[in-house]
Amino acid sequence: MAAAAASFPALPFLLLLLLVPSLDAASNVTYDHRSLIISGRRRLIISTSIHYPRSVPEMWPKLVAEAKDGGADCVETYVFWNGHEIAPGQYYFEDRFDLVRFVKVVRDAGLLLILRIGPFVAAEWNFGGVPVWLHYVPGTVFRTNNEPFKSHMKSFTTYIVNMMKKEQLFASQGGNIILAQIENEYGDYYEQAYAPGGKPYAMWAASMALAQNTGVPWIMCQESDAPDPVINSCNGFYCDGFQPNSPTKPKLWTENWPGWFQTFGESNPHRPPEDVAFAVARFFEKGGSVQNYYVYHGGTNFGRTTGGPFITTSYDYDAPIDEYGLRRFPKWAHLRDLHKSIRLCEHTLLYGNTTFLSLGPKQEADIYSDQSGGCVAFLANIDSANDKVVTFRNRQYDLPAWSVSILPDCRNVVFNTAKVQSQTSMVAMVSESLQASKPERWSIFRERTGIWGKNDFVRNGFVDHINTTKDSTDYLWYTTSFSVDESYSSKGSHVVLNIDSKGHGVHAFLNNELIGSAYGNGSQSSFSVKLPINLRTGKNELALLSMTVGLQNAGFSYEWIGAGFTNVNISGVRNGTIDLSSNNWAYKIGLEGEHYGLFKPDQRSNQRWIPQSEPPKNQPLTWYKLNVDVPKGDDPVGIDMQSMGKGLVWLNGNAIGRYWPRTSSIDDRCTPSCNYRGEFNPNKCRTGCGQPTQRWYHIPRSWFHPSGNILVVFEEKGGDPTRITFSRRAVTSVCSFVSEHFPSIDLESWDESATNEGTSPAKAQLSCPEGKNITSVKFASLGTPSGTCRSYQKGSCHHPNSLSVVEKACLNTNSCTVSLSDESFGKDLCPGVTKTLAIEADCS
Repeated sequence: MAAAAASFPALPFLLLLLLVPSLDAASNVTYDHRSLIISGRRRLIISTSIHYPRSVPEMWPKLVAEAKDGGADCVETYVFWNGHEIAPGQYYFEDRFDLVRFVKVVRDAGLLLILRIGPFVAAEWNFGGVPVWLHYVPGTVFRTNNEPFKSHMKSFTTYIVNMMKKEQLFASQGGNIILAQIENEYGDYYEQAYAPGGKPYAMWAASMALAQNTGVPWIMCQESDAPDPVINSCNGFYCDGFQPNSPTKPKLWTENWPGWFQTFGESNPHRPPEDVAFAVARFFEKGGSVQNYYVYHGGTNFGRTTGGPFITTSYDYDAPIDEYGLRRFPKWAHLRDLHKSIRLCEHTLLYGNTTFLSLGPKQEADIYSDQSGGCVAFLANIDSANDKVVTFRNRQYDLPAWSVSILPDCRNVVFNTAKVQSQTSMVAMVSESLQASKPERWSIFRERTGIWGKNDFVRNGFVDHINTTKDSTDYLWYTTSFSVDESYSSKGSHVVLNIDSKGHGVHAFLNNELIGSAYGNGSQSSFSVKLPINLRTGKNELALLSMTVGLQNAGFSYEWIGAGFTNVNISGVRNGTIDLSSNNWAYKIGLEGEHYGLFKPDQRSNQRWIPQSEPPKNQPLTWYKLNVDVPKGDDPVGIDMQSMGKGLVWLNGNAIGRYWPRTSSIDDRCTPSCNYRGEFNPNKCRTGCGQPTQRWYHIPRSWFHPSGNILVVFEEKGGDPTRITFSRRAVTSVCSFVSEHFPSIDLESWDESATNEGTSPAKAQLSCPEGKNITSVKFASLGTPSGTCRSYQKGSCHHPNSLSVVEKACLNTNSCTVSLSDESFGKDLCPGVTKTLAIEADCS
């Protein structure tokens, strides 16, 4: 058996995943082909990603508690190198980068932890987590058999490992870290792309990690040739067919992608929870033992990188998750029920023998039985179109298309991945006006176009944007001048400014007037633009504000991908094209407002701020400042920037990040409903076509003061700051859609030793958030209703007492249960028809 010594205490095995009362004794973590083995006991691990810098420390306990409540017994996080080593040998582990504090929060909640040190992480994070300064260390090439890169990578990895050891956080020391990861998603592609240095680098990384002597196993995701004893793992939408590269290693799924991210200007894909549940059930059905939900989280966009609070839009982003963690999905409770069902099967899955049974062309069963007499069955219908009724052990079972039923006793169905018994919670952004905390007017500061102060340097031709700014700012001014005489224009001709750029964006100013903007997109950062212009006789001043929106986060030789202009000329003039590319260009790094630190709290009285009775609208290159009150209540808060163009925003000196409410295409193949059946891909289940891809930006409540909060906005293009509002993220309504054939067994009190024929009626359950009650029932129908939450419709069969029965059970309560039974509704008005109960209720 291949094994890596480590340690962890044996954990009590509770149905509801409220496990691990204490983690204070050293434990041995090993593995075999079935699972991790912690203190001699096999473990089935359900994990979820919470990336500590994508939230603030005040949020961590709640996020971890939500993960635990959702069924996780483990938390996974990357370690973000560029957040910790801000200069060679200069480390930072404070505030949201306090890694030790985060690990201890997870530990104190009784959860295990998987530490993905990397230190390259990708992770939709700026520069893949590698410090920008490393690119400028002479001779350095990232992620290959390159000595400077390996030296710095080893130093940082060792620093993190020693920090964890000092705090006794590895399982072998009595801590909760059970696995560590080196590198990230390297595999065959990069080994070949970086040949001949690719494979030697991957093998060196594994050897370097093992030499750290953490006492826990190391993993490498998507690394098919990970050397023993390092475990290779799977990332993807589906990992049931994945097999590790050795029969001595367990089957691990490090990134289950229940969410996806969009690129600039695209609509927002949502993976249906029924499909996520199908993928997870199939993974455990096929012998998986560790799976981790990896959500492309939105949240506060700390720093200058992009990303919204409740959607994700970026090349890469440093955005923390929202306050509801994984409950950003309306039907997350469906997966929580799945986890409970899998836990009922855990012992037999890990210790039993398995038998495969074909039930039909696209129907199958995996049966596990152990020596104690335990029996578990997974009945799967992998047909993506047709529902089936199958016979298993002389009983018939209804299997919807693309679904798995879980039978913890090989007889009774406790869960089916397509039958969503849990409620759907509908979230709304409740708008609140910006309330000034005292009668102080807006203040503004207008950026100067082009060079402010002295230029930083002058060059003949163009410099690379990133090599010049080294990501210290988004902004770099390129300025030049040229002259034309009275005969420059032909009659009827159209004079055009042509710009070619490597990325990522440009605002073009001619003679101090904004004449246009242009951008790349998430898949192609380079762009070309043609802008009609009017020249004046004599000297003309051209100022181009080049912008980055976060650096490339992955790809072959990604650190060499540049930004900035490659060609600028003017066409349509009488004497031919005016080529400006070889002109003398004066350069200025950053903005004047950045230089003065206008976003900092100690600059609130800076004399450069000019009070305004009414702030100017649609004004480019303008800074705005306003004192605001704290939004009422305790709901998560976002700031609605839909009325603005593009820029940066701060609260009390804390960088909320970039905002850019760019509108998606109306031709992005959005559909009014989403069919969960069939394999998911990022082009499936798109929503929001023609809507802003970013709008709300999360502000942690811990950033607000009781009064006197300073909101600072820098607007690049022009917008209306008077229409900026705060918004509270609140559950406003809950829905349920449950049919008679849905599993009716209570997962909370399941006892497989008792005879249970599953004869109790199915139930619809509704629950409002704490502090809110069901105040009205907007729809209720027992019969054959159709539609989705907020758009239910009555069918041909409808019980007339539906509304009164539901109101009696639910009104003015925080939660309620309605049984689909004759006792509740009376006489069956549609004999022989499978009845469904649909409910929509308001919470307030």
